[in-house]
Amino acid sequence: MKTYFKYVKPYILFFIFGPLLMLSEVAGEIVLPKFMAMMINHVEYAQNPHGGYIAGVAACMVGCIGVMICGGLGGHYLSTKASVLFCADLRRDLFKKVQEFSFENIDKFSTGSLVTRLTNDITQLQNFVRMCLIMAMRSPGMLIGGIIMACSINIKLAGVLLVVMPCLVLTIFLLMKTAFPRFELMQKKLDGLNSAIQESITNVRVIKSFVREDFEREKFGAANTDLRDTALRALKIVVCTMPVMTLAMNVTTLAVVYNGGKFVIGGTMKVGDLTAFTTYIVQILMSLMMVSMVILQSSRAMASSERVREVLGAEVTLTDENAAKKDKKVERGEIEFKNVSFGYYKNNNVLSDISFKVEPGQTVGIIGATGSGKTSLVQLIPRLYDTSAGQVLVDGVDVKDYSLRNLRDGVGMVLQKNVLFSGTIEENLKWGDENATEEEIRAAAAAAQADGFINEFTDGYSMELGQGGVNVSGGQKQRLCIARALLKRPKILILDDSTSAVDTATEARIREAFSGTLKDTTKIIIAQRISSVIDADKIIVIDEGKVAGEGTHSALMSQCDEYRDIYYSQNDKEVSA
Repeated sequence: MKTYFKYVKPYILFFIFGPLLMLSEVAGEIVLPKFMAMMINHVEYAQNPHGGYIAGVAACMVGCIGVMICGGLGGHYLSTKASVLFCADLRRDLFKKVQEFSFENIDKFSTGSLVTRLTNDITQLQNFVRMCLIMAMRSPGMLIGGIIMACSINIKLAGVLLVVMPCLVLTIFLLMKTAFPRFELMQKKLDGLNSAIQESITNVRVIKSFVREDFEREKFGAANTDLRDTALRALKIVVCTMPVMTLAMNVTTLAVVYNGGKFVIGGTMKVGDLTAFTTYIVQILMSLMMVSMVILQSSRAMASSERVREVLGAEVTLTDENAAKKDKKVERGEIEFKNVSFGYYKNNNVLSDISFKVEPGQTVGIIGATGSGKTSLVQLIPRLYDTSAGQVLVDGVDVKDYSLRNLRDGVGMVLQKNVLFSGTIEENLKWGDENATEEEIRAAAAAAQADGFINEFTDGYSMELGQGGVNVSGGQKQRLCIARALLKRPKILILDDSTSAVDTATEARIREAFSGTLKDTTKIIIAQRISSVIDADKIIVIDEGKVAGEGTHSALMSQCDEYRDIYYSQNDKEVSA
């Protein structure tokens, strides 16, 4: 409750008046059988039945029904509105928390699981809150009111409740105890299905190119069948509830009618009173049935609630709460690594004792074999991950002392995996600067050698990109991502193998444009081709997570065996080609 009260507080009036309005329905349910009994008894036992009496009671019943309708409509409306607003705010904060997650946090939960928690789990909570608000006053009100009215009519006959109610309460308890773990498991299976769907749809082109549709169908079928079987096992509890409750209701009604009939025959009870008593017994049992449904829904909601609270309460592993210089911004672009080690898992470093320095405005190439740790190295600069040991300094300040916003505002990064979003080309480029003018956008695109192919599209910069940029080629996607980073005008620009799909002539023109548009920007270029970094001010060779060499191309050719091996292997390929 402590977790969720902040979402209740803004709409507290809805949470209060919704259930209160439902009391009008309860009052009607309790009063109407009494009015009906009065009419039957008057007709059955009065020596001179009077039509005016019947009409008066009927008018009271109509008025009562009118109040019930108004109260019921108002109660349902306010309860529905309260539950929707409550969950909208909860979903907003849950999404905000996910946005704050580090890569480590996201890896822990998995993308599919986070999608399930933001959608299905929140929906389960919304349904539960709405049901609770509608039933919060109605079910207890009908139960208490029905018992009082039944006892007032014939307390001996009401004794049947002493047998039925304990049995039903025990049944409800056992149902809840069985249902909770089953619903919790069902939500986990839904996580797995969502992950499978997301992976399959995202990678549909790879699946088709390798003709693996049958394999993916089988994999999806297995996940879907697993969820189906788990859901059926959980929903069996719901299926069993209604027959059990209906059987109890019918048996109790029969017992009441049988014993009540004896009282009527013996003259100790009137026919109208027996009719009202039977109605009250049904209301009591119906209220218990409502309670059982709320409890069943609560078992599923509790499982979803625990999953939501797990995300809300997760400790973000990378924050700037202890940053000593939150107001400082990146101004020069100087970078220094001091004895840096890093690993994604404890005692398993991918980088060991890395030390080097990059002066402001320099162009630095980073080269090395696949898996040597090049990408891991540059991800430490904008603090996508934190070091395991040592320091990364930007402008002489530890990156941990910057606010994440200021640090990342000063660093532009074109990731190894190029990502574009659904929307126009212009909207995607404006991720670099949302206030950029048309001229600035075109200038950045021209520097990235993207303006030419953009203008060839029918809609130009207004062309709609599919999700992930599926309707442009790999080379075009890379150049758009470079243009987006250039538009940011960062003090440090990191290009992580971001021209691998671009021909060497276009790549050369991009590098030439950098010398003009990014003269004062520190540029770090990760590349597989030595030709991409041969003219850099400094080249750093990474081998098995360590710095194997550092210097210009000519210096490394004379001093670094690893660099020479890469150079000659690539030249041999070019000669043989």
